[in-house]
Amino acid sequence: MYEILKLNSISKKIYDVLDDSYHVADDVEAPDAVLVRSANMAEFDIKDNLLAVARAGAGVNNIPLPRMTEKGVVVFNTPGANANAVKELVLCGMLLASRDVIGGISWANGLAGNGDAVPKMVEKGKSQFGGHEILGKTLGVIGLGAIGAKIAIAAHALGMEVIGYDPFLSDTVKTLLNGVATFADSAETVIASADFLTLHVPLLDSTRAMINRDSIATMKDGAVILNMSRAELVNVPDLKEALASGKIARYVVDFPTEDVLNTEHIIAIPHLGASTEEAEDNCAVMAAAQLKDYLENGNIRNSVNFPSLQVERSAEHRMCVIYNAGTDAIACLRQILDGINYQIHSVEKKGVGYAVIDTDVCLGEMDDDLFDRLGALDNIVSIRLI
Repeated sequence: MYEILKLNSISKKIYDVLDDSYHVADDVEAPDAVLVRSANMAEFDIKDNLLAVARAGAGVNNIPLPRMTEKGVVVFNTPGANANAVKELVLCGMLLASRDVIGGISWANGLAGNGDAVPKMVEKGKSQFGGHEILGKTLGVIGLGAIGAKIAIAAHALGMEVIGYDPFLSDTVKTLLNGVATFADSAETVIASADFLTLHVPLLDSTRAMINRDSIATMKDGAVILNMSRAELVNVPDLKEALASGKIARYVVDFPTEDVLNTEHIIAIPHLGASTEEAEDNCAVMAAAQLKDYLENGNIRNSVNFPSLQVERSAEHRMCVIYNAGTDAIACLRQILDGINYQIHSVEKKGVGYAVIDTDVCLGEMDDDLFDRLGALDNIVSIRLI
């Protein structure tokens, strides 16, 4: 039985995937795998038997990737599982930024106690909450992955012009957005063109504070910025200057920090991007399925620290090997396995190598010291039989 540690409350849909051969609990001492949402794993005790961590969501800032990789622990995420939920919140954010619905609701609730006079007071005071329509406006999308592409399609359907940029734009997305969006050759072009700018990029050194005094200066007067990705993408002091001057009309952020709260023209949403039942179910099922496929078959799909490898079994027994890429590890493996009929598939990425070896021979029974010899090889991180 596989022991799975659950670090957060997670959708019961995982049990549609994980059958009776899995014990899932929040008090497992030595887990084979971990399911996590937002819990901080920075100080997590990585025991020798830990094989994988699955994040029910896209971001993995809460997981110590270097330590996990060093220990041979595969870390999965669930890209795209919450894409529709985030897309809908971006659309909501655009509308809230265009029409002062929040201010209007607060004002209307303040009319309580005026009895029959309320309707007349509403008609007299509503003009202070006028706004603009998004029809015909230009939406700039930086990052055209699963979320950005959905937003582009939805905005186009609402009558908006869409311009997007992604340095890693896939052919699939390019075809999907043909006739929907104009593809810019730089983020700077998108920033300068947008009435509404939405950010969908990871937090990297190259994207940290990408919205700052210099980039804001190139934007249209009265533009709106939406940030449903990471708070650190925006330099808040520079943004506040632009809001105070009217250069930027609104800032909608799903990652509130102290410096954006109770600030005029900032709509701070309490990280609700993926907070729908549907998104939580999708993330949970996807995370559980990827864990199961790795534990039972050694397949790796949507890992953030290991190369992808998905191979159907070609024999009864499978050996999974994690090794240091760019070394002679595979050649040494072949030498030890000489004389055995087997098929091997291997991939490498960023210093990490992974191989699966299929054979009809039960390697664990064939040679008592086989694993000792394999484990003694230089550059082998871990070996397991499935």
